[in-house]
Amino acid sequence: MQESWLVIGLGNPGEKYAYTRHNAGHLVIKELAESQGVQLRRHKSGCQVATVHLGYPGSEISTFNIATLDSYMNTSGIPTAKLVKFFNIDPASKLLIIHDELDLPAHELRLKRGGGEGGHNGLRSISQSLGTKDYARLRIGIGRPHPRQDPADYVLSPFGRAEKALLEETVINAANAVTDVVSLGFTQAQQRLNSQKS
Repeated sequence: MQESWLVIGLGNPGEKYAYTRHNAGHLVIKELAESQGVQLRRHKSGCQVATVHLGYPGSEISTFNIATLDSYMNTSGIPTAKLVKFFNIDPASKLLIIHDELDLPAHELRLKRGGGEGGHNGLRSISQSLGTKDYARLRIGIGRPHPRQDPADYVLSPFGRAEKALLEETVINAANAVTDVVSLGFTQAQQRLNSQKS
């Protein structure tokens, strides 16, 4: 049986952080769950997990698992490793992490595989726990803060009201990129996304 993708959206738990820039990954998982008609449920790994079936009866159906972590961003690694072990997947081929990215313009989306963590505490924790940086990422651009603003404060601040419409579009586009990865494969999905203007 072919391995299913495991898609994890990074963020911090609780209403206080729900719509902050650092929780972009959570927002995409929430959109995927709602658009695919599934409900995230507490898993024994201490995460919120749901299984998505793409396709319709009579067609080839792609199944994948989506999750948010109930741990804080800088301890994302341990629950991620638990999920990887539970679903028995190879992180190098079937793990996709969705996260906010300071080094991309706001609302720009990019798929990449492997590479550094760019100072992102969630990615750093995951790389340490998995013992590898070789996993796929969907990067959601949040732009850089004003030079006088601490980046840590910036990522934990909510998206501005003026950004609401753009944010909704970005989250939907990101969810579509995830389903492309699952249904088309990473390379084709990456080419499709990276050729579009976000």
